[in-house]
Amino acid sequence: MKVVAIGGGTGLSTLLRGLKRHLPEPGRPAQFSPAISRLTAIVTVTDEGGSSGRLRRDFRVLPPGDIRNCLVALAEDEKLLTHLFSYRFATGHGLRGHSFGNLFLTALTHLTRDFAKAVRVSGEVLAIRGEIFPATLSDIRLKAERVDGRVLLGERHITKTRVPIRRLQLVPSRCRALPEALAALRQADLITLGPGSLYTSLIPNLLVHGIAQAIARSQALKVFVCNLMTQPGESRGYSAAEHLRAIHEHAGRNLFDHIVLNTRPLSPRLVRRYAADRAEPVVMDLDALRALRVKPVCADLLLEDRVVRHDPRWLAQLLLNLSVKR
Repeated sequence: MKVVAIGGGTGLSTLLRGLKRHLPEPGRPAQFSPAISRLTAIVTVTDEGGSSGRLRRDFRVLPPGDIRNCLVALAEDEKLLTHLFSYRFATGHGLRGHSFGNLFLTALTHLTRDFAKAVRVSGEVLAIRGEIFPATLSDIRLKAERVDGRVLLGERHITKTRVPIRRLQLVPSRCRALPEALAALRQADLITLGPGSLYTSLIPNLLVHGIAQAIARSQALKVFVCNLMTQPGESRGYSAAEHLRAIHEHAGRNLFDHIVLNTRPLSPRLVRRYAADRAEPVVMDLDALRALRVKPVCADLLLEDRVVRHDPRWLAQLLLNLSVKR
């Protein structure tokens, strides 16, 4: 089975950790079934905050943060190099807040003059299982028009808005996808999108020229993994159907066969904690989803800790089982 996972942020790296367990190791078959023969991650490159944003502004490189998270997710967790890539400097003039992995990718990009090659070489250093492609090599920014007509430029402003977004665009708009990413989509048996921030991690990938078109033409099973929680700035009050409707409107077509939804309720403690930040569990409006011609797949996928996230093992198993039963 060939799998392509699209997204960004912590949502994509969480899914990759689960899918990695189904890949064969060198000289050994996959430990868990169904087995994956090829795993590809296509990652958004619009981040402007934190370490990635600083490196982007100072060195004119694509933001490395989401790529770094995916590299770490696909590496062997017990290896020292993996921990080194995750290491974040707590002190030091100019270093504070940067992660070693971000600095490594930035230096390698300058040496090779090719961000995609820097990602590939980093994957070889970490001996990752799978492959990672940025959605595009163009230096793009996000531009959003709110329902009140105001235009927001840049990811940092979009994540903070309290007024719903009507339309998202890339600047420049005619950026192209990597040929390798499009080839992986053509050959895929399973294509997933999400979980992740709707307007800053998921939809931007679909706006890169060639990606939505390749998904639409693919004969693969296509599954959208819905977020567990709404986000105060991007998707406040959005139901599951509203998430999917925004994706299809921006892609210009219906793309997905299934939508995966969590059925397990949050603990009251976490509900209160998220409510303080104006976030809440995503409502499962099943009839509205069926009206969008997508099949809901409901399961207990919640993993509670200090934050709410999908259990990577359960989510990966569910997605692969869906593809096998197709």
